[in-house]
Amino acid sequence: MRIIFRKSIYCLFLLFIIAGCIPQKQTRYLQNVKNSKENYQPNSILTEKYILLPNDYLFIYVSTPDPKISEFFNQGSSSSSMGSVQGNTRFFYYQIDDNFEIDFPFAGKIKLQNCNMTMAKTKIQEALIPYLKEANINIKLANTTFTVLGEVRQPGVKNMGKDQITIFEAIAQAGDVTPYAKRKDVVVVRQTIKGEETISIDLTDKKIVNSSVYYVYPNDLIYIRSMKAKNWGIGESFSFGMISTLLALTFTIASIVK
Repeated sequence: MRIIFRKSIYCLFLLFIIAGCIPQKQTRYLQNVKNSKENYQPNSILTEKYILLPNDYLFIYVSTPDPKISEFFNQGSSSSSMGSVQGNTRFFYYQIDDNFEIDFPFAGKIKLQNCNMTMAKTKIQEALIPYLKEANINIKLANTTFTVLGEVRQPGVKNMGKDQITIFEAIAQAGDVTPYAKRKDVVVVRQTIKGEETISIDLTDKKIVNSSVYYVYPNDLIYIRSMKAKNWGIGESFSFGMISTLLALTFTIASIVK
């Protein structure tokens, strides 16, 4: 009877260890990628795919052959603009209001509904035709931040730093995921003109390269779920201390039985 009890305790202990261990397959990105080159459909650049939304900010600079005229249009007289220096060029940023409009000096209200960055640049140029014969418009998206929460080493609000970054670059900015992270169940909350969109992605699947969430959009929220193993203390923090505690408990129960 005592032997059977001991064996039962040892079996339960082993099952606990096996069940708590995190399989290596769950910790690898882009699995099943062949050594040979695979054909991937090229993704459109972010400036072509991202549709401008209310409360977005645009950096706009008007350049003309006449410096005085350029200065005249870049003096930031609009109430929705504020000065910002980038390199040697002074930009002014303009907020898109709830009607998808910006208030641009002399041109007045310019509607940018359903516009990407390229379309917005064209509309601004068209609005300035009555005032300028020759003009070059430089336009950039000012709000290029995203948020990473959950099982990452450095959660928080991050800046893209360039026109577009991939989901892997975004996670890298957050210090990479912890061993507890569910790489197969990552949630991206994205703002669209129709409202918030929630997308579930699998970072272990190579097909993500061709998915709509391979590139991070401004204002994206990336949430990394945690494994159940974290609740048991299994994984990164699983130590010999826990093993010794379980062994001590096993021997104590065995001694009581004796």
